[in-house]
Amino acid sequence: MKKKITALVLALTLSLSFLLTGCGSSSDKLVLNVYNWGEYISDGSEDSLDTIKAFEEWYEENYGTDITVNYSTYASNEDMYNKISGGAVSYDVIIPSDYMIARMADEGLLQPLNFDNIPNAEYIDDSFHGLYYDPEDKYTVPYTYGVVGIIYDANVVDAQDVGSWDLMWNEKYADNILQYNNSRDAFGTAMYKLGIDVNTEDKAEWQRAADELIAQRPLVKSYVMDEIYNMMESGEAAIGSYYAGDYFTMQEAQADHVDLRFYYPEPTNFFIDAMCIPTCAQNKELAEIFINYMLSEEAAIANAEYINYASPNRIVYENEDYIEDMGEDAMEILYPDLGNFSELYNKYAYRSLSVEMLDYLNTLWETVKIN
Repeated sequence: MKKKITALVLALTLSLSFLLTGCGSSSDKLVLNVYNWGEYISDGSEDSLDTIKAFEEWYEENYGTDITVNYSTYASNEDMYNKISGGAVSYDVIIPSDYMIARMADEGLLQPLNFDNIPNAEYIDDSFHGLYYDPEDKYTVPYTYGVVGIIYDANVVDAQDVGSWDLMWNEKYADNILQYNNSRDAFGTAMYKLGIDVNTEDKAEWQRAADELIAQRPLVKSYVMDEIYNMMESGEAAIGSYYAGDYFTMQEAQADHVDLRFYYPEPTNFFIDAMCIPTCAQNKELAEIFINYMLSEEAAIANAEYINYASPNRIVYENEDYIEDMGEDAMEILYPDLGNFSELYNKYAYRSLSVEMLDYLNTLWETVKIN
């Protein structure tokens, strides 16, 4: 749905445009700064739609103004948080995960959205409204959602070893196991394995999880984030926990001698990543127009097909061409029953921890990494 702003508002938008610098810098050039996960937008490769370029062209056509989108990426929620909270740079749109959204909102790092500029938000499924990280739907528009699973090479891993979190601690596969290089997800694997509440404030329980990760350390080939793609696709490693959508990306690019498979261990993490505008954004209304564009049919379907993550947008998951292109197996893995999603999400999603617990977690994580 197209939505034009008045000439007066557009002039104000132009006057507020800033380059990617600290919060007091300015420029007369219309620039939007977007900060997103790596491999998390349709970028024009492999015959996909370049959604950033498409937005720039759409904006010029509809508003008669040139625009440049500065697009940069981060590897983890924690990396993104450290950069935003440090205040050295400004971004207009960010796409954090739920627990980080809750933390940033509590710390005053996010701006409320003006949904008059985001009419396409009406297409977000009802299951994604009023959730704990944004109970009033004030700061966010969901971008993707998913479930964490385990990816493994069936040419290396024996079938009888598959099915639970134990695979990532199996000594048979020493130096073939990849672990997350971020504290929350890494601790999550150990806590789900041990049956510990991933949102507990009990330090003793976090220590138990740390001990489990330390026990795993000799088996781990590498701690990774985006590096997992090449390592799993090439057969350099055979086991890794990662987000369900990335499995399909890896499978499509796997080497001939690699046979990647996927399963959900129980219990596991359910997550939502959502589009937000940080407090230090220099071009809020333009950011909202960008968010609205990403919810439009062409962009939303292109992004969903390219990154292989589940979309909370009805325009996407009800589109017959999209369903056919993804295939029955992929749809079954990516789209759990939406009627049951909120229940599972509320039970297993990461939540924002207290400052004291976050400090303790960071200390434990450093201990895990140096052992």
